[in-house]
Amino acid sequence: MYVNTKDILEKASKEYYAVPAFNINNMEFFHAILEGALEKRAPLIVETSEGAIKYAGNGDIFKGARFFVEMVRLFADSVDIPVALHLDHGKHFEYIIAAIKAGYSSVMIDASEEPFEENLRKTKEIVKIAHAAGVSVEAELGQLAGVEDNVVAAENVLVDPEQAKIFVEETGVDFLAPAIGTSHGAFKFKGEAKLDFERLKKVKELTKVPLVLHGASSVLPEYVRIAEEYGADLSGAKGVPEEDLKKCVELGINKVNTDTDLRIAFIAGLRKYLKENPKEFDPRHYLGAGKKFVKEVVMNRLEFLGCAGKA
Repeated sequence: MYVNTKDILEKASKEYYAVPAFNINNMEFFHAILEGALEKRAPLIVETSEGAIKYAGNGDIFKGARFFVEMVRLFADSVDIPVALHLDHGKHFEYIIAAIKAGYSSVMIDASEEPFEENLRKTKEIVKIAHAAGVSVEAELGQLAGVEDNVVAAENVLVDPEQAKIFVEETGVDFLAPAIGTSHGAFKFKGEAKLDFERLKKVKELTKVPLVLHGASSVLPEYVRIAEEYGADLSGAKGVPEEDLKKCVELGINKVNTDTDLRIAFIAGLRKYLKENPKEFDPRHYLGAGKKFVKEVVMNRLEFLGCAGKA
C-alpha cells in the first residue's frame, strides 16, 4: 500500500513508537529495506536526498523523482504493509516541486539555516503547494552539524521549543525535525553523545505533532569492524547509542532518519565478499552480499524502535 507519510507518523505519535526512514540511492538498498519491513510486518518510510534524485535521473531531476516514485509504488502496491516515499532535506525549490509532481508521499523543506522568520515563510509556501497536491510536509528548526549529501553545517544550533510551537501553528507543517544535539554523517561525537532530552520533551508538549530525529544512525560497531577488516578506514566513527534513540522515542520522536548505518553495512558486506571471492564479477552476487547486511540493520532498527508488527 502506497500511503501518505502523515498517516504512518500520526499513528506512531498516538502510540509512542517510531518508524525509521531509510535513505535509498538505488534498487539494491530498496529491495533490502522492503524485505526487512515485510519480515517484521512494519510500516515503511523510504526517502531520497536531492543528490539521489539527480543521480537516478542521470542529471534530470524530474526523471530522477519519477524513477523513485515508480519503483517504490510498483512494489508498494503489491504488498500489504504501508509504504511511503519522502524527500529528505529539500533545499531547492525545483527538487521539492519535482518530488510533489512525481507523486512523493511527503517532502521536507529544509530552510533551517535561514533566520526563523524566513524559515517560517519558505515552509508556509511549500506547505500550501504540497497540501494542495495531497502531499505532507516536514520542516526543521535548529541546525545539525556535519555533512550529509548537500547538507553541510559547522556547528549545532538547538531548537527553541517556544519557537517550535509558533512555527507549527503558523506553517501548518505536518511533522517537525527539532535539532537536539545529533549530527549528520558517521563522525557524530568526539566524546559521549549529549542529546537534550528535556528540550525534546518540551517541543513535543508544545507542538503535539509527530517529531523527526535527523543524524540518528548508530554507526554499529560490528559492521564498522568488518568494513575496516576488509580495507575501509572508518577510524573515529561514532553514532547515537541505541539507548538514547529509545529515550527519544519515549519523549515523542516518531521518525528516525537512517542513512549512514545502511551505507556502512553495505560496504562491509561488499568488501568482505570481494576479498573472499576474487574471481567473482557478477554484480548480483557481490551487491547481494551488501544487501544482506543492509537487511540485517533494517530489521534490527524496526524492532528496537517499536514499529515491528505495527503494519
